[in-house]
Amino acid sequence: MSDALPTEPDLEATAAIARDLIRIDTTNWGEGKSVGETEAAHYVEAQLRDLDLEPRLFESEPGRVSVVARVAGRNGDKPALVVHGHLDVVPADPENWTVDPFGGEVRDGMLWGRGAVDMKNMDAMMLTALRDVVERQGAPERDLVIAFFADEEAGGVLGAHHVVDTHPEVFAGATEAISEVGGYSVTLGGQRAYLLQTGEKALMWIKLVARGTAAHGSHVMRDNAVTKVAAAVARIGAEEWPVRLSDTTEAMVREIARLLGVDPITTGPDEVALATGSASRFIHAALHTTTNPTVLRAGYKHNVIPDSAEALVDLRCLPGDEEAVLARVRELAGDDVEVVMTHRDVGLEQDFGGPLVDAVRETLERHDPGAPVLPYLLSGGTDNKAMSRLGIAGYGFVPLRLPEDVDFPAMFHGVDERVPLDALAFGRRVLGDLLATY
Repeated sequence: MSDALPTEPDLEATAAIARDLIRIDTTNWGEGKSVGETEAAHYVEAQLRDLDLEPRLFESEPGRVSVVARVAGRNGDKPALVVHGHLDVVPADPENWTVDPFGGEVRDGMLWGRGAVDMKNMDAMMLTALRDVVERQGAPERDLVIAFFADEEAGGVLGAHHVVDTHPEVFAGATEAISEVGGYSVTLGGQRAYLLQTGEKALMWIKLVARGTAAHGSHVMRDNAVTKVAAAVARIGAEEWPVRLSDTTEAMVREIARLLGVDPITTGPDEVALATGSASRFIHAALHTTTNPTVLRAGYKHNVIPDSAEALVDLRCLPGDEEAVLARVRELAGDDVEVVMTHRDVGLEQDFGGPLVDAVRETLERHDPGAPVLPYLLSGGTDNKAMSRLGIAGYGFVPLRLPEDVDFPAMFHGVDERVPLDALAFGRRVLGDLLATY
């Protein structure tokens, strides 16, 4: 085992590893198009081997590589804990960024680049926190399954789902998991609080397909595929979905209202969520089904009416609402537009209680005394969906203490993604403490 993690002057080890990972382009466009995760997988494999671990590499398709290692704990009677991140990132257009999105640049006390938030920051925290635990006390409290998955940004089919389906034995004995997108701080009514993700929406990616008659662009054409799909997209995208509360979101709204000093009954869930400032980007979306059109495809020449057109729509709803939402989407699409399911995954909701939740709260109290921990339901999705197929309860916990003026939710898939350096160091300490004691 080497004595030191890769560092450079004045750059803490977590930031250095996150920087290195950002500089490895792992762009995943979805629909089978990706740079691949091989180089990043070999990077984390080397880090794990340097801790005298024996990581396994799983290649679902050429270039699509996940890494999993098991760490023996001191207490073999306790169930194993899965700690997982993903190595792929969404695309970034350099023309829109202040910095090179794959440069891993440090400026203004922050690490900039695609993946700084989603989620090469957590990948780095996992490695440094694990090293701290191993070097200080020899082993974590319980067995850990440390995983770095491919393909999360396209639903995890070639990453977490592949490993779960083909090699479930690597998760033997595990009952809980932690990963993105919770654990970060928000400021509510002048009080810093932490959002622990205890649930996430169900995911449905659909394709709208319209067919018509091919013709010259100068003809009178009522059977126009582009017109049909455009009308369907407009109706679905404009749908006003009502507030729907689950056990998690009801508790979340109640706790937020308490911190803001308002009555959640008279104020209403939407108003409470919108009063959380930048955090409302995630919190408000958790209260509603969302049906957002994201891609349009049709035609090949200005003066040719195509015989088909399609659109992609991202659907997210509460667990259990899937069939009702689909029925409404089909109604909005209309009889002339086919609704095709391209990818579907479950929604999750865990109790805001139990030993792991208690341990998270106690750990955060040690590192940020007096800051409350609130449950929340993620409007997006994570690889915890794959873990659930093995009966593993997943939580989002990437501990970051953030300045009040940082619009953290905007960093996810956004332009100029960045994370404060001191937040990375804080996350390393908190995560290491949790792994050492839980």
